Amino acid sequence: MTPGWLWIAFTIFAASGQTARNAMQRELTASLGAVGATHVRFLFGAPFAILFLIIVLALNHATVPHTSSAFWLWIVAGALTQIFGTALMLMTMEQRSFVVATAYIKTEPVFVALFGLMFLADPITLPMLAAILIATAGVIVVSFNAKANYGDMRTALLGLGSGLSFAIAAIGFRGAILSLGMPGYVLPATFTLAIGLVIQTIALTLWLMARNRRALAVMMRLWRPSLFAGFMGAVASEFWFLAFALTSAANVRTLGLIDVVFAQGVSRFLFKHHTTPREYAGIAILLAGAILLVAVHR
Repeated sequence: MTPGWLWIAFTIFAASGQTARNAMQRELTASLGAVGATHVRFLFGAPFAILFLIIVLALNHATVPHTSSAFWLWIVAGALTQIFGTALMLMTMEQRSFVVATAYIKTEPVFVALFGLMFLADPITLPMLAAILIATAGVIVVSFNAKANYGDMRTALLGLGSGLSFAIAAIGFRGAILSLGMPGYVLPATFTLAIGLVIQTIALTLWLMARNRRALAVMMRLWRPSLFAGFMGAVASEFWFLAFALTSAANVRTLGLIDVVFAQGVSRFLFKHHTTPREYAGIAILLAGAILLVAVHR
């Protein structure tokens, strides 16, 4: 019997790993560009995801799961939209502070809830809806700027576009996991992650070979930080996928807003960005939404 709280633990762990990966990718953007830094999480993450799959198969004395056309439709949609969302995320982080950019992107749960209901029939209860709306209100508070200019609008559009892309990716990955129709959750989640990262690695490598071979060369020279970013990305993704296998994507991505707290620490101590009282208030509202979601699922 899987404990009902396990998806909560998986999501919190995934959010912390994702913040570490995002911080490293942000540092690599100056050398590699947005697309090159995006590729780091896939190229250097795929080997770790394959290793995770080999370990899970060995421990369970299992074979590779049988796949259907529905699985490939879901996984390709998730893999490609995640590439796009990651690139937009890194472009957003070039515009404003790490924590504020993260908040823009975290409009994602609203889109996830809608798409989950439409495509996977994942239910939305009133308390869940309240939690999502409270968290979204926090995003608005953090992001609001009475003196917004063109640059601010561009940042907002980039962030919202990233959130929308990540929402489609989350639904795609959960759809792929469910389409396997397997008992348990560890093997289908780990298998889906490995396949997704291989698809992403192939797609973006071909793109960079055609459009920006220099980024690939620089990436190889920066293999040490790239390897760390890839490892943290693979670990974070493994726990995201485990959570997706246990509950709706809307639950997972709403609770995932907890990474705004982690991002605050990174922004303050690593990137030396100042956070205003208004931004602190917005983060508090975001946390209130996350806490409500956890309370609903106790």
